[in-house]
Amino acid sequence: MKVTFPHMGNIYLAAKALFDGLEVEYVIPPYNSKSALEIGSLHSPEEMCLPFKLMMGNYIQALNQGADTIIIVGSCGPCRFGEYAELQMKLLNKAGFHADFIAIDAPSDIGIKELFRRLNILTKNSSKNKFEKIQVLYDAIKIMNLIDEIEELAHKYTGYERNKGTCKTILNNCKAEAIKCNNPKEMIQLLKSYKAKLNHIAIDINKDPLKIAIIGEIYTVIEPFTNLYIEEKLMDYEVSTKRSLSPSWWVKNTALVPLKINSLDIRKASKRYLPLYIGGHARECIGEAVMALEDGFDGAIQIFPMGCMPEIVSKSILPTISKDHDFPIMSLVVDEMTSEAGFVTRIEAFVDLIERRRENELSRH
Repeated sequence: MKVTFPHMGNIYLAAKALFDGLEVEYVIPPYNSKSALEIGSLHSPEEMCLPFKLMMGNYIQALNQGADTIIIVGSCGPCRFGEYAELQMKLLNKAGFHADFIAIDAPSDIGIKELFRRLNILTKNSSKNKFEKIQVLYDAIKIMNLIDEIEELAHKYTGYERNKGTCKTILNNCKAEAIKCNNPKEMIQLLKSYKAKLNHIAIDINKDPLKIAIIGEIYTVIEPFTNLYIEEKLMDYEVSTKRSLSPSWWVKNTALVPLKINSLDIRKASKRYLPLYIGGHARECIGEAVMALEDGFDGAIQIFPMGCMPEIVSKSILPTISKDHDFPIMSLVVDEMTSEAGFVTRIEAFVDLIERRRENELSRH
């Protein structure tokens, strides 16, 4: 068995550490690119969303490198993401590729016994004992948390750094070195050292940078290729950003769903505008927009793939929040035809808008 998985933000680092620790063979697909998108689009229905097509591209590239088992996180909610595995399996078979799919779903949806059965398939070729497997899983989750914390710090501090580009350089170097680590403990120590570096960069406490929240559909928010590296672009503009959705957030949120204590802050913030879960991360999008304005952010940018039904509902609600609280919110829709030039122009215009708003408010006082 040789395992692979789709790219979803920094999940590949935690997955690498997990399989290195278990001593299970794996293939990390090439980073998302135009090539992966072209391959995925060729083997996907035209009307399917961008995440689906990129995942198909990841799978085919990995299968061509010898992978035979695909892991994907599941979803039994109203969002059609829950049907990805079944449809992708059929499309791959039709295209002449043969692979086993293992959908890692929430215990509340498939039952704890079924979840462990699927996890056991992954670890059956591992020579590690039960205790060692649990320790490796714990380390992988720790790595997921650490890299998400490092990203959060880098995006926050970039507006306060004395030397422009420091945070971006540290973040990029961290990822480049982490992928070279060959065991979980080594990667954990490396990530801890980079987290310490970020916490000790030279900052200017007198700076008051623009602050923008990144909200929307989780895949397009956390996978940089799909959002045309928006967080990096905003770092270049010395804008501090915050993104609540991340792989570590997803794991924690999924684990707490059965207890009904998941994302209490988001649920409270979204109650006025969207009190129910309608699939995807629509409620999270609304809650994050409200939380951003309450936390003193200057604006928010919603990102979602063309045709994403839950986010279309969110997009229709966000103008009301913007009007009620005089809070700028911009929605960006992405698909395989998205032009980078037009995308960048809209981002720059939005940054200019909130910058002028702040200057006007200061002049009035």
